[in-house]
Amino acid sequence: MAQQVRAVVATQKGAPVTVETIEVPDPGPGEVVVAVQACGVCHTDLHYREGAINDDFPFLLGHEAAGLVESVGPDVTDLVPGDFVILNWRAVCGACRSCRRGRPWYCFATHNATQKMTLDGKELSAALGIGAFAEKTLVAAGQATKVDPRVKPEVAGLLGCGVMAGLGAAMYTGEVGPGDSVAVFGCGGVGDAAILGARLAGAATIIAVDLDAKKLELAKTFGATHTVDASRADPVEAIQELTDGNGADVCIEAVGNPTVFGQAFYARDLAGTLVQVGVPNPEMRIDLPMIDLFGRGGRVKPSWYGDCLPSRDFPMLIDLHLQGRLDLERFVSETIALDQVEEAFHRMERGEVLRSVVVLGDRAAG
Repeated sequence: MAQQVRAVVATQKGAPVTVETIEVPDPGPGEVVVAVQACGVCHTDLHYREGAINDDFPFLLGHEAAGLVESVGPDVTDLVPGDFVILNWRAVCGACRSCRRGRPWYCFATHNATQKMTLDGKELSAALGIGAFAEKTLVAAGQATKVDPRVKPEVAGLLGCGVMAGLGAAMYTGEVGPGDSVAVFGCGGVGDAAILGARLAGAATIIAVDLDAKKLELAKTFGATHTVDASRADPVEAIQELTDGNGADVCIEAVGNPTVFGQAFYARDLAGTLVQVGVPNPEMRIDLPMIDLFGRGGRVKPSWYGDCLPSRDFPMLIDLHLQGRLDLERFVSETIALDQVEEAFHRMERGEVLRSVVVLGDRAAG
Protein backbone atom coordinates (compact mmCIF):
# COMPACT_ATOMS: atom_id res chain seq x y z
CA MET A 1 0.00 0.00 0.00
CA ALA A 2 1.35 3.43 -0.95
CA GLN A 3 2.67 5.55 1.92
CA GLN A 4 2.50 9.27 2.58
CA VAL A 5 5.72 10.86 3.85
CA ARG A 6 7.22 14.32 4.31
CA ALA A 7 9.70 15.46 1.68
CA VAL A 8 11.49 18.53 0.31
CA VAL A 9 10.14 19.62 -3.08
CA ALA A 10 11.19 22.31 -5.55
CA THR A 11 7.92 23.30 -7.21
CA GLN A 12 9.18 25.98 -9.60
CA LYS A 13 12.42 27.47 -10.89
CA GLY A 14 14.27 29.60 -8.35
CA ALA A 15 11.53 29.42 -5.71
CA PRO A 16 12.38 28.40 -2.14
CA VAL A 17 11.91 24.70 -1.50
CA THR A 18 9.02 23.52 0.67
CA VAL A 19 8.26 20.48 2.78
CA GLU A 20 5.30 18.63 1.30
CA THR A 21 3.46 15.36 1.88
CA ILE A 22 4.23 13.04 -1.04
CA GLU A 23 3.12 9.52 -1.93
CA VAL A 24 5.63 6.67 -2.17
CA PRO A 25 4.33 3.52 -3.94
CA ASP A 26 5.09 -0.01 -2.86
CA PRO A 27 8.20 -1.35 -4.59
CA GLY A 28 7.67 -3.15 -7.87
CA PRO A 29 10.05 -5.50 -9.68
CA GLY A 30 13.64 -4.38 -9.22
CA GLU A 31 12.72 -1.67 -6.71
CA VAL A 32 13.15 -1.04 -2.98
CA VAL A 33 11.75 1.46 -0.50
CA VAL A 34 14.37 2.93 1.82
CA ALA A 35 13.67 4.69 5.12
CA VAL A 36 16.11 7.58 4.84
CA GLN A 37 18.19 8.28 7.95
CA ALA A 38 20.48 11.02 6.61
CA CYS A 39 20.93 13.02 3.40
CA GLY A 40 23.62 15.59 2.60
CA VAL A 41 22.82 18.98 1.05
CA CYS A 42 24.70 19.03 -2.26
CA HIS A 43 25.21 21.77 -4.87
CA THR A 44 23.50 19.53 -7.40
CA ASP A 45 20.23 19.85 -5.47
CA LEU A 46 20.56 23.61 -5.71
CA HIS A 47 21.17 23.29 -9.46
CA TYR A 48 17.89 21.37 -9.72
CA ARG A 49 16.06 24.07 -7.77
CA GLU A 50 17.48 26.74 -10.06
CA GLY A 51 16.46 24.86 -13.20
CA ALA A 52 20.10 24.42 -14.24
CA ILE A 53 19.72 20.65 -14.81
CA ASN A 54 16.40 20.61 -16.66
CA ASP A 55 12.90 22.01 -16.24
CA ASP A 56 11.05 18.84 -15.19
CA PHE A 57 9.46 20.47 -12.16
CA PRO A 58 8.39 19.60 -9.54
CA PHE A 59 11.60 18.02 -8.25
CA LEU A 60 11.94 15.78 -5.24
CA LEU A 61 15.38 16.87 -4.03
CA GLY A 62 18.13 15.03 -2.16
CA HIS A 63 20.42 12.26 -3.36
CA GLU A 64 23.43 11.96 -1.01
CA ALA A 65 21.85 9.57 1.46
CA ALA A 66 21.92 6.48 3.63
CA GLY A 67 19.18 4.54 5.40
CA LEU A 68 17.49 1.21 6.02
CA VAL A 69 15.76 -0.94 3.43
CA GLU A 70 12.09 -1.07 4.43
CA SER A 71 10.63 -3.26 1.68
CA VAL A 72 11.77 -4.89 -1.55
CA GLY A 73 10.12 -5.76 -4.86
CA PRO A 74 9.22 -9.35 -5.70
CA ASP A 75 12.37 -10.15 -7.68
CA VAL A 76 14.96 -8.42 -5.48
CA THR A 77 17.28 -11.07 -4.03
CA ASP A 78 20.39 -9.24 -2.84
CA LEU A 79 18.69 -6.92 -0.33
CA VAL A 80 16.32 -7.63 2.54
CA PRO A 81 14.39 -5.35 4.90
CA GLY A 82 16.69 -4.00 7.59
CA ASP A 83 19.81 -3.79 5.42
CA PHE A 84 21.76 -0.56 5.92
CA VAL A 85 22.50 1.00 2.54
CA ILE A 86 24.09 4.00 0.86
CA LEU A 87 22.11 5.30 -2.11
CA ASN A 88 23.90 5.88 -5.39
CA TRP A 89 22.97 7.26 -8.79
CA ARG A 90 24.97 4.71 -10.77
CA ALA A 91 23.05 1.44 -10.69
CA VAL A 92 25.01 -0.31 -13.43
CA CYS A 93 23.08 -2.30 -16.01
CA GLY A 94 25.71 -4.94 -16.77
CA ALA A 95 24.66 -5.07 -20.41
CA CYS A 96 25.52 -1.76 -22.13
CA ARG A 97 28.58 -1.41 -24.37
CA SER A 98 30.66 0.02 -21.52
CA CYS A 99 29.73 -2.73 -19.08
CA ARG A 100 30.46 -5.36 -21.75
CA ARG A 101 33.93 -3.85 -22.18
CA GLY A 102 34.61 -4.33 -18.47
CA ARG A 103 34.15 -0.64 -17.59
CA PRO A 104 30.98 -0.65 -15.48
CA TRP A 105 32.00 2.61 -13.76
CA TYR A 106 31.12 4.30 -17.09
CA CYS A 107 27.79 2.46 -17.44
CA PHE A 108 25.72 4.23 -20.11
CA ALA A 109 22.35 2.76 -19.09
CA THR A 110 22.10 3.11 -15.32
CA HIS A 111 18.84 2.14 -13.63
CA ASN A 112 16.26 4.21 -11.75
CA ALA A 113 12.99 3.07 -10.23
CA THR A 114 10.30 2.52 -12.85
CA GLN A 115 7.48 3.91 -10.74
CA LYS A 116 7.23 7.57 -9.78
CA MET A 117 6.63 9.18 -6.43
CA THR A 118 3.87 11.79 -6.59
CA LEU A 119 2.65 15.07 -5.08
CA ASP A 120 -1.12 15.56 -5.23
CA GLY A 121 -1.24 13.02 -8.04
CA LYS A 122 1.50 14.73 -10.10
CA GLU A 123 4.66 12.77 -10.84
CA LEU A 124 7.82 14.04 -9.15
CA SER A 125 11.22 14.14 -10.81
CA ALA A 126 13.59 12.60 -8.27
CA ALA A 127 17.01 14.29 -8.14
CA LEU A 128 19.50 11.94 -9.81
CA GLY A 129 16.82 9.28 -9.68
CA ILE A 130 16.89 9.18 -5.87
CA GLY A 131 14.92 11.97 -4.13
CA ALA A 132 16.14 11.46 -0.57
CA PHE A 133 15.16 14.65 1.23
CA ALA A 134 12.27 12.49 2.33
CA GLU A 135 11.34 10.20 5.16
CA LYS A 136 11.18 7.35 2.65
CA THR A 137 12.12 7.05 -1.00
CA LEU A 138 11.68 4.55 -3.83
CA VAL A 139 14.79 3.57 -5.82
CA ALA A 140 16.04 0.83 -8.09
CA ALA A 141 17.58 -2.00 -6.09
CA GLY A 142 20.94 -1.36 -7.75
CA GLN A 143 20.91 2.16 -6.32
CA ALA A 144 21.09 0.79 -2.76
CA THR A 145 24.54 -0.46 -1.78
CA LYS A 146 24.77 -2.49 1.42
CA VAL A 147 27.57 -1.44 3.82
CA ASP A 148 28.62 -2.07 7.42
CA PRO A 149 25.81 -0.76 9.66
CA ARG A 150 28.23 0.38 12.36
CA VAL A 151 28.94 3.61 10.46
CA LYS A 152 26.91 6.72 11.24
CA PRO A 153 24.28 7.40 8.52
CA GLU A 154 25.19 11.09 8.32
CA VAL A 155 28.74 10.07 7.44
CA ALA A 156 27.94 7.12 5.18
CA GLY A 157 25.52 9.07 2.99
CA LEU A 158 28.21 11.50 1.88
CA LEU A 159 29.82 8.75 -0.16
CA GLY A 160 26.66 8.78 -2.27
CA CYS A 161 27.83 11.86 -4.17
CA GLY A 162 30.26 14.64 -3.23
CA VAL A 163 32.85 12.84 -1.13
CA MET A 164 32.97 9.89 -3.52
CA ALA A 165 33.32 12.26 -6.47
CA GLY A 166 36.36 13.89 -4.89
CA LEU A 167 38.00 10.70 -3.64
CA GLY A 168 37.51 9.05 -7.01
CA ALA A 169 38.76 12.07 -8.95
CA ALA A 170 42.13 11.55 -7.30
CA MET A 171 42.24 7.78 -6.85
CA TYR A 172 40.58 6.61 -10.06
CA THR A 173 40.27 9.35 -12.70
CA GLY A 174 43.58 11.02 -11.86
CA GLU A 175 45.30 7.73 -11.01
CA VAL A 176 47.36 9.47 -8.33
CA GLY A 177 50.18 7.24 -7.16
CA PRO A 178 52.88 7.14 -4.48
CA GLY A 179 55.22 10.12 -4.66
CA ASP A 180 53.07 12.15 -7.06
CA SER A 181 52.50 15.87 -6.81
CA VAL A 182 48.86 16.94 -6.88
CA ALA A 183 47.18 20.36 -7.01
CA VAL A 184 43.51 20.66 -6.11
CA PHE A 185 41.67 23.80 -7.24
CA GLY A 186 38.68 24.56 -5.02
CA CYS A 187 38.53 23.43 -1.40
CA GLY A 188 34.87 22.76 -0.85
CA GLY A 189 33.54 19.32 -0.03
CA VAL A 190 34.56 17.73 -3.35
CA GLY A 191 37.98 19.42 -3.38
CA ASP A 192 38.77 18.40 0.19
CA ALA A 193 37.71 14.85 -0.65
CA ALA A 194 40.13 14.94 -3.60
CA ILE A 195 42.87 16.05 -1.20
CA LEU A 196 41.99 13.17 1.11
CA GLY A 197 41.99 10.77 -1.84
CA ALA A 198 45.40 12.00 -3.00
CA ARG A 199 46.74 11.48 0.50
CA LEU A 200 45.26 7.98 0.64
CA ALA A 201 46.85 7.19 -2.73
CA GLY A 202 50.30 8.18 -1.44
CA ALA A 203 50.89 11.59 -3.04
CA ALA A 204 53.99 13.30 -1.65
CA THR A 205 53.01 16.89 -2.42
CA ILE A 206 49.38 18.02 -2.21
CA ILE A 207 48.72 21.68 -3.01
CA ALA A 208 45.36 23.22 -2.10
CA VAL A 209 44.25 26.26 -4.13
CA ASP A 210 41.37 28.53 -3.15
CA LEU A 211 40.37 32.17 -2.72
CA ASP A 212 39.24 31.66 0.90
CA ALA A 213 41.92 31.56 3.60
CA LYS A 214 39.64 29.65 5.97
CA LYS A 215 39.06 26.93 3.40
CA LEU A 216 42.80 26.65 2.85
CA GLU A 217 43.39 26.13 6.57
CA LEU A 218 40.73 23.43 6.61
CA ALA A 219 42.31 21.79 3.57
CA LYS A 220 45.44 21.17 5.62
CA THR A 221 43.45 18.96 7.98
CA PHE A 222 42.51 16.73 5.04
CA GLY A 223 46.13 16.31 3.95
CA ALA A 224 47.23 19.38 1.98
CA THR A 225 50.98 19.87 2.37
CA HIS A 226 50.94 23.35 0.82
CA THR A 227 48.32 26.02 0.15
CA VAL A 228 47.97 28.75 -2.46
CA ASP A 229 45.69 31.74 -1.92
CA ALA A 230 44.60 32.50 -5.48
CA SER A 231 43.44 35.97 -4.41
CA ARG A 232 47.02 36.89 -3.58
CA ALA A 233 49.20 34.87 -5.93
CA ASP A 234 49.11 33.45 -9.47
CA PRO A 235 48.28 29.77 -8.82
CA VAL A 236 50.14 28.54 -11.90
CA GLU A 237 53.36 30.24 -10.85
CA ALA A 238 52.93 29.22 -7.23
CA ILE A 239 52.40 25.55 -8.13
CA GLN A 240 55.42 25.57 -10.41
CA GLU A 241 57.55 27.03 -7.61
CA LEU A 242 56.39 24.23 -5.29
CA THR A 243 57.24 21.53 -7.84
CA ASP A 244 60.80 22.44 -8.86
CA GLY A 245 59.52 24.63 -11.69
CA ASN A 246 57.75 21.75 -13.40
CA GLY A 247 54.09 21.81 -12.40
CA ALA A 248 52.03 19.13 -10.70
CA ASP A 249 51.70 15.58 -11.94
CA VAL A 250 47.93 15.77 -11.44
CA CYS A 251 45.74 18.89 -11.27
CA ILE A 252 42.15 18.49 -10.10
CA GLU A 253 39.65 21.23 -10.97
CA ALA A 254 36.87 21.03 -8.38
CA VAL A 255 35.12 24.34 -9.07
CA GLY A 256 33.51 24.03 -12.48
CA ASN A 257 34.78 27.37 -13.79
CA PRO A 258 36.51 28.08 -17.14
CA THR A 259 39.12 30.40 -15.62
CA VAL A 260 40.03 27.86 -12.96
CA PHE A 261 40.09 25.12 -15.60
CA GLY A 262 42.64 27.16 -17.54
CA GLN A 263 44.79 27.61 -14.44
CA ALA A 264 44.70 23.87 -13.76
CA PHE A 265 45.57 23.13 -17.39
CA TYR A 266 48.74 25.24 -17.29
CA ALA A 267 49.71 24.23 -13.74
CA ARG A 268 50.35 20.65 -14.89
CA ASP A 269 53.77 19.26 -15.62
CA LEU A 270 54.41 18.23 -19.22
CA ALA A 271 52.45 15.03 -19.89
CA GLY A 272 50.57 15.64 -16.66
CA THR A 273 46.91 14.93 -16.00
CA LEU A 274 44.06 17.42 -15.59
CA VAL A 275 40.93 16.06 -13.92
CA GLN A 276 37.78 18.19 -14.15
CA VAL A 277 35.28 17.20 -11.46
CA GLY A 278 33.67 20.59 -10.71
CA VAL A 279 30.22 20.83 -12.30
CA PRO A 280 29.90 23.78 -14.73
CA ASN A 281 26.68 25.40 -15.85
CA PRO A 282 25.54 24.80 -19.46
CA GLU A 283 26.56 28.27 -20.66
CA MET A 284 30.25 27.93 -19.77
CA ARG A 285 32.88 27.58 -22.52
CA ILE A 286 36.61 26.77 -22.59
CA ASP A 287 39.01 28.65 -24.87
CA LEU A 288 42.49 27.13 -25.17
CA PRO A 289 45.07 27.43 -27.96
CA MET A 290 45.02 24.09 -29.72
CA ILE A 291 48.84 24.12 -29.96
CA ASP A 292 48.98 24.18 -26.15
CA LEU A 293 46.61 21.22 -25.92
CA PHE A 294 48.87 19.32 -28.29
CA GLY A 295 52.20 20.62 -27.07
CA ARG A 296 51.74 19.99 -23.36
CA GLY A 297 50.66 16.39 -23.89
CA GLY A 298 49.21 14.35 -21.05
CA ARG A 299 45.54 13.86 -20.37
CA VAL A 300 42.48 16.03 -19.82
CA LYS A 301 39.81 13.90 -18.16
CA PRO A 302 36.32 14.74 -16.93
CA SER A 303 35.45 12.69 -13.86
CA TRP A 304 31.96 11.16 -13.68
CA TYR A 305 31.12 10.34 -10.06
CA GLY A 306 34.82 9.89 -9.43
CA ASP A 307 34.74 6.96 -11.88
CA CYS A 308 33.53 4.92 -8.93
CA LEU A 309 31.78 1.56 -8.85
CA PRO A 310 29.49 1.75 -5.80
CA SER A 311 29.31 -2.00 -5.21
CA ARG A 312 33.11 -2.11 -5.05
CA ASP A 313 33.95 1.24 -3.49
CA PHE A 314 31.31 2.02 -0.88
CA PRO A 315 31.93 -1.05 1.32
CA MET A 316 35.71 -0.68 0.96
CA LEU A 317 35.72 3.01 1.91
CA ILE A 318 33.37 2.47 4.85
CA ASP A 319 35.71 -0.28 6.10
CA LEU A 320 38.66 2.14 5.85
CA HIS A 321 36.66 4.73 7.78
CA LEU A 322 35.78 2.27 10.54
CA GLN A 323 39.47 1.29 10.75
CA GLY A 324 40.38 4.94 11.35
CA ARG A 325 42.22 5.25 8.05
CA LEU A 326 39.74 7.52 6.26
CA ASP A 327 38.28 10.39 8.29
CA LEU A 328 34.86 11.06 6.81
CA GLU A 329 33.27 12.70 9.85
CA ARG A 330 35.26 15.88 9.22
CA PHE A 331 33.04 16.61 6.20
CA VAL A 332 29.90 16.97 8.33
CA SER A 333 29.66 20.65 9.25
CA GLU A 334 26.20 20.45 10.81
CA THR A 335 23.12 18.27 11.09
CA ILE A 336 19.75 19.82 10.34
CA ALA A 337 16.05 18.99 10.11
CA LEU A 338 14.09 18.42 6.91
CA ASP A 339 12.54 21.89 7.03
CA GLN A 340 15.96 23.61 7.17
CA VAL A 341 17.18 22.69 3.69
CA GLU A 342 16.48 26.12 2.18
CA GLU A 343 18.61 27.82 4.85
CA ALA A 344 21.33 25.21 4.28
CA PHE A 345 21.40 26.12 0.57
CA HIS A 346 22.20 29.71 1.51
CA ARG A 347 24.97 28.67 3.93
CA MET A 348 26.41 26.48 1.20
CA GLU A 349 26.35 29.37 -1.30
CA ARG A 350 28.19 31.57 1.20
CA GLY A 351 30.85 28.91 1.67
CA GLU A 352 30.13 28.50 5.38
CA VAL A 353 29.88 24.69 5.39
CA LEU A 354 31.40 21.64 3.76
CA ARG A 355 28.21 19.66 4.21
CA SER A 356 24.94 20.25 5.98
CA VAL A 357 23.28 16.88 6.57
CA VAL A 358 19.57 16.33 7.06
CA VAL A 359 18.87 13.69 9.69
CA LEU A 360 15.53 11.89 9.85
CA GLY A 361 13.67 9.31 11.90
CA ASP A 362 15.38 8.06 15.03
CA ARG A 363 18.56 9.95 14.09
CA ALA A 364 16.65 13.24 14.12
CA ALA A 365 14.94 12.41 17.39
CA GLY A 366 18.27 11.69 19.02
